[in-house]
Amino acid sequence: MTMNTPAKQVQNLWSIVLGFALALRRRPSRLTTLWVVIALSAPALAHPQSGVGLGFKSGFLHPLSGLDHILAMVSVGIWGSQLGKPAIWLLPVTFPMVMAFGGVLEVRGVPIPAVEIGVAVSALVLGLLIALSVRPPLWTAAVVVGLFAIFHGYAHGKELPHAAQPLAFGMAFVLATGMLHVFGISLGTLHQWPSGARVLRLLGAGVACVSVFLVATAFGMMS
Repeated sequence: MTMNTPAKQVQNLWSIVLGFALALRRRPSRLTTLWVVIALSAPALAHPQSGVGLGFKSGFLHPLSGLDHILAMVSVGIWGSQLGKPAIWLLPVTFPMVMAFGGVLEVRGVPIPAVEIGVAVSALVLGLLIALSVRPPLWTAAVVVGLFAIFHGYAHGKELPHAAQPLAFGMAFVLATGMLHVFGISLGTLHQWPSGARVLRLLGAGVACVSVFLVATAFGMMS
C-alpha cells in the first residue's frame, strides 16, 4: 500500500490547484457549469461512509462554514471582474495556489500568528477595495490577494491532517473555493453597466460593514 505522506499530499493538492488554474485561464465562461457538475458528481463517486466520502464532504463544507471565508472568496472574484482582464482570471487563480501553500505551512508546523484575524481582515479590505473601486497595478492586486490567501490556507490546513482522506479533503476545499470565486466573477460582470457598477460598490460596502463585526469578533477570540 502506498504511504500517503505529507509530501505526496502537497504534490496532489498542487495538481488540483493547477488544474483549476488552467480551467479558469482557458474557459472562464464555462467554469461555473464545470464546477457544479463536479460538485454534484464527486460525492456520488465516493461512498458516503468511506474515508474518501467523508474527506470530500468535510473539505467541501469547510470553506462554506465561515462567513469570513465566503465573503473574502466571493470578493476576490468580484474585484477581479472589476479590474478586468487579466485580473479576472489571475486573482482567482492566485488565491487557491497561494492558499494551498498556506495549508502546507500549517501542516509543516510553521507558526503564523493571528490567523483568524487575518482571515476576517481580508474580507474587510477586499470589501473596501470593491466599494472604492480601487484599481491598483496588477502585481499589487495579486500580492494583496496572495497575502490574504496564506491566512485562509493556514486555517484550512488545520483540518487537513485530521481529514478522513487528506487528498479528497484538499480537492474538495479547492473546488468549493473555485465555486465561490466563479460566483464572485459572475456578480462582477455587473460592472459593465453604470447601474451595475454602483450595485457592486454597494455590495463591497456591505461586505466591509459585515467584516467590521467579524474582525471585532476575531479580536475578541484572541483576548
